[in-house]
Amino acid sequence: MSPPNSNSQKSMRTPLGRVRGLGSSNSGTSDFWRQRLTAVAMILLMIPVIVIVMSLLGRNQAGAAQILGSPLVAIVMLLFIVASVWHMKIGMQVVLEDYVHDEKIKLVAIMANNFFSAAVALASIYAILKLSSGV
Repeated sequence: MSPPNSNSQKSMRTPLGRVRGLGSSNSGTSDFWRQRLTAVAMILLMIPVIVIVMSLLGRNQAGAAQILGSPLVAIVMLLFIVASVWHMKIGMQVVLEDYVHDEKIKLVAIMANNFFSAAVALASIYAILKLSSGV
């Protein structure tokens, strides 16, 4: 009896997965580590962000702009924004990949997730840069 060739075996991968050449071990591990890295970054930045937000309480717009205009505060806020948006994007993409089974809907949802994450990041970065530049 001859061993079955690879073409006759039933594959558990989707047609799109076979075309892309991605299996469960090609992208899952890197997403796992990126999400852990962003989580650690957010934990480390949480205390300074809480201090910044607490210092903004009770201030008018000019006072808030003065605090947020500091270069050190701007850098901390930018790092927190980048880490949190990246973490959000990865987490939502994992949820979509795991629970959306229709390939077309999944592709559209992942694209929407990428565009939404980019829009949130760019709008937030623009706001911080505008405040920190004094314009």
